[in-house]
Amino acid sequence: MGAQLRLVRRRISSVQSIAKITRAQELIASSRIVRAQQQMRAAEPYARELTRAVEAVISRSTTINHPFTEEPENPSRAAVLILTSDQGFAGAFNANVLRESARLRQLLRDRGIEPVLYVAGRKGIAWHRFRELDVAESWSGFSAAPRYRDAQQIATTLIEAFNAGQDGAEGDGVDEIHLVSTEFVSMLTQRPAVRRILPLQIEETEEEHPSGPLPQYEFEPGPAEVLDALMPQYVASRIFYAMLEAAAAELASRRRAMKAATDNAGDLLETLTRQANNARQAEITQEISEIVGGANALADASTTSE
Repeated sequence: MGAQLRLVRRRISSVQSIAKITRAQELIASSRIVRAQQQMRAAEPYARELTRAVEAVISRSTTINHPFTEEPENPSRAAVLILTSDQGFAGAFNANVLRESARLRQLLRDRGIEPVLYVAGRKGIAWHRFRELDVAESWSGFSAAPRYRDAQQIATTLIEAFNAGQDGAEGDGVDEIHLVSTEFVSMLTQRPAVRRILPLQIEETEEEHPSGPLPQYEFEPGPAEVLDALMPQYVASRIFYAMLEAAAAELASRRRAMKAATDNAGDLLETLTRQANNARQAEITQEISEIVGGANALADASTTSE
């Protein structure tokens, strides 16, 4: 009985230590998510206006002929950029992104296109290495606090691969660039999303633009040259905003997962405390029974001697 009580008390001590860790992780995520949301909102106007500028260049030019806007006739390779986290304790954050990337790879293969993987985040890198999947390039160390230069580095690598594909370089270039990341909807909702960055998906419509009429631009020396200058910034901006959104989603997912773990630890502590009390009561009852039994034996022995 004493061994069982010691075992339960040891488990109580372990669960209390785990609860302290999960509670600390929850508080850290809660304190950082506000800043992550602020950075995401601060980057949104620049990304929106840069997108409007690219849309204006394309919509105001009827004779534009550029690789960034033309659909490839026979695409053979597509770059897939996957944004995961560097740290764990984030619930299903990484699992959802990796599952969505697996679906995208299957869709590309069904179209006869070979996916070329680019992975950001230690969790995604480890996941692909464990499954022995080839990764063309990987980056890590900035998932929780991305910087614009990190996005520029990734964008430069992807654009070089895209340009190599347009030049007809075999084995090095890609015809499409896809991005798999996590959208931050709210503190309780984060969902994986797949976006095609290049070539640009152009839709002809007569409806008014949601953010108002597009600005009138005069191009010098021409629309193609303007696109050449805009597209590296556009791709870097799209990737950077996706990284900021994924960082906020990662913190929100970690906060929710750590809160659930802390609550579960509290429920388990109640159960273990009840078991410890029952074991202690059984131990006390046994001791009392032994004392009473011993006293009765001594009384019987004294009566017999008389």
